[in-house]
Amino acid sequence: MAKVESEARKALNRLRRALEKSRRELESLAGAIRHAEGEEFPSEAYRGAEARIDGLLEFAEGEAARLQAKILRSGGLEPGRVRRSSSS
Repeated sequence: MAKVESEARKALNRLRRALEKSRRELESLAGAIRHAEGEEFPSEAYRGAEARIDGLLEFAEGEAARLQAKILRSGGLEPGRVRRSSSS
């Protein structure tokens, strides 16, 4: 694998971890604010924020799949036919 592809995979993994952390932090924030505000808590706004983070995670997953397919094709492999062996 070329250095460029390696760097792209690392960047995608960092992005995915950051987005997953953002989701956890948003849940934590929502819990704290929900506790403080009770009925006035803006549930819809938080659902929208969660949906945007989920959309970004889907984007990152799609880019990871696209990059993996490109790496496999450049190595002469067909992306849909590669299977991982189980390690026992």
